[in-house]
Amino acid sequence: MDSSIVFIAEIVGTVAFASSGAMLGIRKNLDLFGVIVLGLCVAVGGGILRDIILGLVPPGAFRDPSYSLVALGTSVLLFCVVYAKQEILNSRYLAVYEKVMNYCDAVGLGIFTVVGVYNAYCLGYRQKFFLIFLGMLTGIGGGVIRDVLADTMPFILHKHIYAVAALIGAFVCTMLIRRHIYLSMAAGACVIVLIRILASRFCWDLPKPQHEAQKKEE
Repeated sequence: MDSSIVFIAEIVGTVAFASSGAMLGIRKNLDLFGVIVLGLCVAVGGGILRDIILGLVPPGAFRDPSYSLVALGTSVLLFCVVYAKQEILNSRYLAVYEKVMNYCDAVGLGIFTVVGVYNAYCLGYRQKFFLIFLGMLTGIGGGVIRDVLADTMPFILHKHIYAVAALIGAFVCTMLIRRHIYLSMAAGACVIVLIRILASRFCWDLPKPQHEAQKKEE
């Protein structure tokens, strides 16, 4: 295994995240430009925040356009498919498609979280709290930017332990990374994907207080 494995993983994560961002843009009835922006934000936003914190300026997304181009192509392709067959948004296939997008989002979260830990570790950082924080930020940062632009409550603040899954995966990766870098990344990513899928399947949420109005709605 070498850096090419990390590159392939990042491309897979980029496609997965760009798809989830573009789909939100389509559901929000945005035009082509809006869909592309949301796809790009999710795909490279977390990495940009990570690189800024690490002092890597300009961020990698601007120095190497590969990831942005992949995200751009993915967003445009998804937009064209839905635009050509707009009945998809109201068909029985939508539920299946959303499940696929949920899996894509889980894979993207897992990959980018552990890549964030990996990048900081390769730059010589060894402080565990910093590695875990940076991994989680890389995984969730783009999604937060997407939700803010789409005028949506950030997913990480209220549903299906999204950020907590990234936190746990980053912790696993950080604890194992000195033994074997790539195995630690695989373990951390698998933990995140598993938690996200189970949380979505069984509607796991962190506890939160409920107002009387909310209780009546339920």
